[in-house]
Amino acid sequence: MSYVTPTRLIDAAVQAGIAKANLSIGQLLARGTLAGAILACATTLAYTGTAQTGLPLVGALIFPIGFVMIVLLGLELVTGSFALIPLAVLEGRTSVGRMLRNFGVVIVGHLLGCGLYAGLYLATITRMGTDQTHPLIATLIAAAEAKTTGYEILGASGIALVIIKAILCNWMVAFGAILALSSTSTGGKIVAMWLPVCMFFALGFEHAVVNMFVIPAGMLLGADVSIGQWWGWNQLPVLVGNFIGAVTLCAGLFYFSHRTHIQRADAVGLPAEAAAPEPVLALR
Repeated sequence: MSYVTPTRLIDAAVQAGIAKANLSIGQLLARGTLAGAILACATTLAYTGTAQTGLPLVGALIFPIGFVMIVLLGLELVTGSFALIPLAVLEGRTSVGRMLRNFGVVIVGHLLGCGLYAGLYLATITRMGTDQTHPLIATLIAAAEAKTTGYEILGASGIALVIIKAILCNWMVAFGAILALSSTSTGGKIVAMWLPVCMFFALGFEHAVVNMFVIPAGMLLGADVSIGQWWGWNQLPVLVGNFIGAVTLCAGLFYFSHRTHIQRADAVGLPAEAAAPEPVLALR
């Protein structure tokens, strides 16, 4: 049977978190860059499907292609790591310092990958800046403004709203990262990942890495959005919300629904696979 039971799935998630925390900075940067570019490409594919059919659900059904490629290629997506690495920290198998190093370097990689794809894609749809009639141009401009100034006009309620939408997003996306470990077959992994990722995109929630492409691309095309509005009204609060959703509603609840006790490395004689000097955060 290719199915991995929930108890074994938690073990696999912890091991995946350890492996991610132990990657070198060069590996994290390269994998994060590739993942950002792939997810940006999947976003434009989803927007194209929506534009061609007039059905947003078609775009949602297409979008998980990017997530599947990222996971099967062993790349780094920070929103998935938000769920996996904290589990390794909880069990004393890696440190907070290594977790934060992963997040920071991978985010830089995502920005590089999304920026690279944005430059190449915008050159394509504008015919090297000579044609502004492509339907995706208006879509990206509208999306960039809705994701920033659309929240700004609501004031404090806008910040609360964007964080809530980010929490809901990564509640599902992080489950995609965990469900990728629920099967030992490639086909099983693809189906398991597809379901929650399709849900988040169809419902219009906020994903930090998608926004690293959509908002800058819209700005380059003429959206009335500043860098401060991008980061203040979307990127930073979405990163916070994505982290909260992954750690609490996804990984945390799932972990404690099946783990009868925290299997700390120093308590059960497990190897301390992250030999980092940073202090370890774990329940005792």
